[in-house]
Amino acid sequence: MYRMNFKKHLDQHAIFSVIAKASENIETYIVGGYVRDLILKRKTQDIDIVCVGSGIQLAQKVAKLLGPGVVVNVYKNFGTASIHHKNYNIEFVGARKESYRADSRKPIVENGTLEDDQNRRDFTINALAISINTHNFGQLIDPFNGIADLRKKIIKTPLTPDTTFSDDPLRMMRAVRFASQLDFDIEADTFESITKQKERLTIISHERITEELNKIILSNKPSYGFKLLFHSGLLHIFFPELVELQGVETLDGKGHKDNFYHTLQVLDNVARDSDSLWLRWAAILHDIAKPATKRYDKKAGWTFHGHEDKGARMVPGIFRRFKLPMNEKMKYVQKLVKLHLRPIVLAREDITDSALRRLLFEAGNDVNDLMILCRADITSKNMSKVQRFLSNFDLVEKRLADVEQRDQIKNFQPPVSGELIMDFFSIKPSREVGEIKEAIKEAILDGKIGNNFDEAFELMKRLGIEKGLMKHGKNN
Repeated sequence: MYRMNFKKHLDQHAIFSVIAKASENIETYIVGGYVRDLILKRKTQDIDIVCVGSGIQLAQKVAKLLGPGVVVNVYKNFGTASIHHKNYNIEFVGARKESYRADSRKPIVENGTLEDDQNRRDFTINALAISINTHNFGQLIDPFNGIADLRKKIIKTPLTPDTTFSDDPLRMMRAVRFASQLDFDIEADTFESITKQKERLTIISHERITEELNKIILSNKPSYGFKLLFHSGLLHIFFPELVELQGVETLDGKGHKDNFYHTLQVLDNVARDSDSLWLRWAAILHDIAKPATKRYDKKAGWTFHGHEDKGARMVPGIFRRFKLPMNEKMKYVQKLVKLHLRPIVLAREDITDSALRRLLFEAGNDVNDLMILCRADITSKNMSKVQRFLSNFDLVEKRLADVEQRDQIKNFQPPVSGELIMDFFSIKPSREVGEIKEAIKEAILDGKIGNNFDEAFELMKRLGIEKGLMKHGKNN
């Protein structure tokens, strides 16, 4: 796969001929990820174009050749422009030199040559370039032997790693991200440099760290990336709560499992069944409060009572720090963290339909994701124990489906509204209105009345009589 006819590939995709025509006498190259993924036979629609000159002007020429309706998005502060055309996202930039001051996130940028641009690239496998100039159209330019590193499946910096990471510390996160996405190793000197310079990550904004972290989380086997983050020390810098899960404490010969590695196994299990970033975040955070709730009891051994509730309370703070969305995504993760132990309890034979209704009511449409998380949470090395739990979950899911089909509990609202209660009893908003609504909801969840208007309305009238509201009502 490493010996390709790049000219043939470019000839098969008309967009490259258009860019070549627009370039005329300007040195122009495809660089970075597109070239790497082309060689690895990974699908990508993102094309990075570097020219020795103005990337913005080149983008404008390309757009003109592509015809009406093609919009050029210009980012003057960065000297870049982008075009979305058919399935391609094409970014244009002028070749440049780039370096960072020791105390700053903002690079010093100067115009440069292709060689300068390749020197500033993060890794050898991302410094590959293909010429789209007339005289050497389709020629691969590989100054740092990136092809060999692709073959060896290693992540390595083009210059000395200390220089590369000092220039932009985010590249340490990117090294782990590419290793995790591609299932590559990080070359020994490169990894050692990360461990030495890990503290420099503190000058990088949480938004940029989170962007790389989310890509690691979305890897096929995200635990690999997290282990690299842990052993390099990077994880300690930006996610201390997760690091605190690591380790086993023993008293009176009784120990507990290593909750860090358990969490990574749960994450991998979820990743096997779902591509959802937020379900994967729920896996990461499901036991996050175990260090805070860990207690030792001479009879019971180690306990973590209430870790699900405390963990749910920790979710907003973690989301806020990581600049993750403080919206329904956060509430979804918080809900799954809070409920992740509930289905295990429901696996008992003597559990009532009321308990099943309450879980359906609280989980709502996310009950299936909750069950994926709960199944993933079974990580015992005792396979017969694992199989027994999974079989129990099969029964829970069947009972949940039966109850939902019969009672329609997911996301239900009490059939009698507060407005109807106030109108019927001719009263204003008050504590009594809320109490009646809550009593109707509880009666439905307990199975005392059906989830329908007629039974709820009759209960409303009885409750109103008990509270002395009937004398005010329309039907007294």
